[in-house]
Amino acid sequence: MKQKIRSFIFEEIIFIPDPDKFSDDDNLIEAGLDSMGIMRLVMFIEDRFGVTLPDAEIDPDNLHSLNALEQWILRHKK
Repeated sequence: MKQKIRSFIFEEIIFIPDPDKFSDDDNLIEAGLDSMGIMRLVMFIEDRFGVTLPDAEIDPDNLHSLNALEQWILRHKK
């Protein structure tokens, strides 16, 4: 799951020279994840993994890293 999210983020939303050097704990928001990117990412996750992520939980705590994203998804996966 994390690899699919990573690929989507670095192919579609955030463009950095060497995404392989970006760790699962590095800050996505500091790397360039903006509000439009967040909406695209949430739609991708919901569609790809069949999960509904509550709008009220779209905040930096759940979006700051790939690890945080994975934990957020797992909490809502049925």
